Amino acid sequence: MNTQFNVTGLKTGIVVPGDDITGILLKSLLQTGLTLEDGDVIVIAENAVATAEGALVTLSENTPSPEACRYAETYQMDPHLAEAVIQESDTIIGGIPGFLLCMKNGTLLPNAGIDGSNAPPGTVVCLPRNPNRSAETIRAGIQEKTGCKIIVIIADSRTHAMRLGCSGVAIGCAGTLAVTDEVGKRDLFGRELTVTKKAVADNIASAAELVMGEADESMPAAVIQGLSLTVCDISGIPDIAAEECLFMGAALNANPAMFK
Repeated sequence: MNTQFNVTGLKTGIVVPGDDITGILLKSLLQTGLTLEDGDVIVIAENAVATAEGALVTLSENTPSPEACRYAETYQMDPHLAEAVIQESDTIIGGIPGFLLCMKNGTLLPNAGIDGSNAPPGTVVCLPRNPNRSAETIRAGIQEKTGCKIIVIIADSRTHAMRLGCSGVAIGCAGTLAVTDEVGKRDLFGRELTVTKKAVADNIASAAELVMGEADESMPAAVIQGLSLTVCDISGIPDIAAEECLFMGAALNANPAMFK
């Protein structure tokens, strides 16, 4: 991987359901004056992708269940939001004021990934239904229009255990390996690495988050040039079983019933 690269934010304006994300990205690239090249990486926020795909929930249109009302009372939440989170979750683990901690598609995350920021009043945005497929669709569309073989990452901002603040996480990836295996390489003192894997897509998502807007910047995407990653016809973010995860495994050992 190249040690010098450029990250440029892409301003898009407000994205609405039914928008052509590929067309929006290409228009934004044109406005920046950048020329897309093979191996470039486009990172786009899950909120923009999900909005274009119509993954919006109008809170007033759902009817909170007794379970949602209990969660809302316990964690000081809008019961309509609690109901939306329940509908999007595989399992509710617990919560803190304002948030439920959920399992969704093998990932532990707050409010099942539902986001109220940059959503029209009275609505929230859910995660894209299939982020890897979304990334592959965008990648194919851009390649068809430009002839460039690129990489597309769908990024979300997430908190991490015992850390303050958010960083970028890749929830969809197309065009390169999201994780590379470092096992077999040697450290500075000649010791062989035995477990290390590099979260390439997550690291790229975090780099892009530095220039992408979280507020009213209308900059939900970025292009990264100069990384010299290997481009291949592969998509996906590898998951691990809960018992193989340090944090989840410890919680399972402490309370096996928690994730039933």
